[in-house]
Amino acid sequence: MRALFLILFICAKIYGQNSDRNIVAFQVDSLIEESKKSNYSQKERLDLSLRSLEIAKSAKSDSLILKANRNLSLKYFYAEDYDKYISINQYNYKLAKKLKDTSALAVSTGNLGSYYKFFKVNDSSFFYFSKSLKYYSALKNYKEEAYSLMSIADLQYNEKDYTSSETNAIQAIKLLNDLPENEDNLDDLWMLHNRIAAIFSELNQFDKSIQYHDKAIVIANKMNDGFLNRIFSIHNKAFVYKKIKDYDKAIELYSSLLPLRSKYQEDDPTFYALIMSNLGHTKLLNGYRNYSELSKTFHDAHDLAVKYDDDLIRIAVDIDMSKFYHEFEKNDSAYIYAKEAYDISKKLYANTYTLEALMLLSQIKEGEEGKRYLKEHIRLSDSLVNIERNVRNKFARIEYETDQLAAENEQISKENLYLVILSLGLLVTAILVLVLISQRAKNRKLKLIQVQQKANEDIYNLMLSQQDKVDEARAKEKTRVSKELHDGVLGSLFGVRLSLDSINFNEGKEAMMARAKYISQLKTIEHDIRKISHELNTDFISGSSFMGIITTLIESQTHAYNLEHKFTYTDDINWDLVSNKVKINIYRIIQESMQNIYKHANANVITICVSLEKNLICLDVVDDGSGFDISKSKKGIGLKNMRSRVSDINGTINFTSQLGTGTTVNVKIPYTN
Repeated sequence: MRALFLILFICAKIYGQNSDRNIVAFQVDSLIEESKKSNYSQKERLDLSLRSLEIAKSAKSDSLILKANRNLSLKYFYAEDYDKYISINQYNYKLAKKLKDTSALAVSTGNLGSYYKFFKVNDSSFFYFSKSLKYYSALKNYKEEAYSLMSIADLQYNEKDYTSSETNAIQAIKLLNDLPENEDNLDDLWMLHNRIAAIFSELNQFDKSIQYHDKAIVIANKMNDGFLNRIFSIHNKAFVYKKIKDYDKAIELYSSLLPLRSKYQEDDPTFYALIMSNLGHTKLLNGYRNYSELSKTFHDAHDLAVKYDDDLIRIAVDIDMSKFYHEFEKNDSAYIYAKEAYDISKKLYANTYTLEALMLLSQIKEGEEGKRYLKEHIRLSDSLVNIERNVRNKFARIEYETDQLAAENEQISKENLYLVILSLGLLVTAILVLVLISQRAKNRKLKLIQVQQKANEDIYNLMLSQQDKVDEARAKEKTRVSKELHDGVLGSLFGVRLSLDSINFNEGKEAMMARAKYISQLKTIEHDIRKISHELNTDFISGSSFMGIITTLIESQTHAYNLEHKFTYTDDINWDLVSNKVKINIYRIIQESMQNIYKHANANVITICVSLEKNLICLDVVDDGSGFDISKSKKGIGLKNMRSRVSDINGTINFTSQLGTGTTVNVKIPYTN
């Protein structure tokens, strides 16, 4: 009877546990499905996803956590919170490896590959897409396998590994051709044909390039929403005809796109500017010489690019305009647009455009300046060739090492088991050692702080002493000049006046009047010199002041940093009553603030104010710079140092800043008069 009771109890326990797991799984699944509904706001969908993760974590179920995380990563992506997006996918990748969940591994590596591709970290992107390709291939998910191949082909094309790019693009096309002919698959096929056409154009196989552009146009025509794809292919095809100097055909294709502007204006407003620029340049190459018409075409295109702030289109238009003006020997204008293209392309790291702009500048400018641009073109070209070669080799190494690492990981996991046992034995010892080291480090740090404070006070006292010596030297020099004026110049002038007095009684009225005039003038000079002597003998600089030292600091630093400054302070503070420790820390805080503004703020004007409010010394440092996100900058060394200094003198410090609105630093320190 007891045995039967025990069996029933165990069964009930197991059933209860399974029932609890089922309830949690149901809750997680329900929240995930709810978070996908469009009737919720983006924030509400994110909150639902976070709630599903909390429940999964409370159940301590890795599989549920992974499921909730996969859903949450999409919400972070749509919210453009890319830091959390990359973090959660890296976590998902590790968890999926632990669970040996191939589907989750495929998704997480694909997401990581897309993230790094978006931010142009091509080697990392290639690494993860290579992994996702293998996982999707094993799952026989041909759609995602084709996407991974297409992404790898794009990366290889960008690094000018055209042969490998073509191979992967062809493989992707073969997979997509076996899938249903829906809008999404047709769009991918169009992109792949467009990519292969671009590859053949780079390899100067122009007939094949045109063939693939024609195939891309056929695919676009099959799509319900393929208008933009079709006109982009027509534009790209026209560019190929331009490269092979079939200018009439290129002009025909470019011209056919102009009347369609109203259909693509909303989706891509600067596409019209690109068409006009290419059309104008092609006409120029074809011998068309209507200067006013071509000039209007290029300027209209340039104005559109500027209006919509499209830097890439602006570079392309600038280069075409420069070529146009250079052709008509208007080299001043040609230089302006070539230089503009060069500056923007350098900022965007658009190296192909940079090379073209440098070549134009070397042709436009004569003499040493032209040679300088040509040398820079050669140097950049050689550098890019080396980089491309290294990247292609790196891609090959990544592919090889990925396979090799998979084989090695299994062996490493076995070895790790033995290492774990050994590590546990060493861990306790390591912790004890770390505690001792940490304690000693803290003691050293405290001693260092004390030494630094003493050094700061010594520096300040030395500054005051040096200033007093300078003031003493000034006073002595003024006294010396005063004596020289009094004993030398005044004595001589007095002698001259007496001489004139002695001969003032000579006969002749005119002589007497002239001499009287000179005597009057000499008296005036004597009076002026005596006045100067007394003023010089007055010691109007008596010692140094703390505000004088601060003024010198601000003027020297702002001059070095090329900043305008405004400095105001109150006379209500008796700085002799303020300790040197407080004064040196105020000095350092102002110095640190100005350094931060120079390094990070891109400011033009800095305003510094020292005031006394309710028995508190108030220091305000305000700049008109770019500002910063305070929540993301709490661990900055400069801000940390300033907080430490203020805390050390029992004060408070507050930072007020937003991106684009400048920064205000407010310090309050106790003052006892």
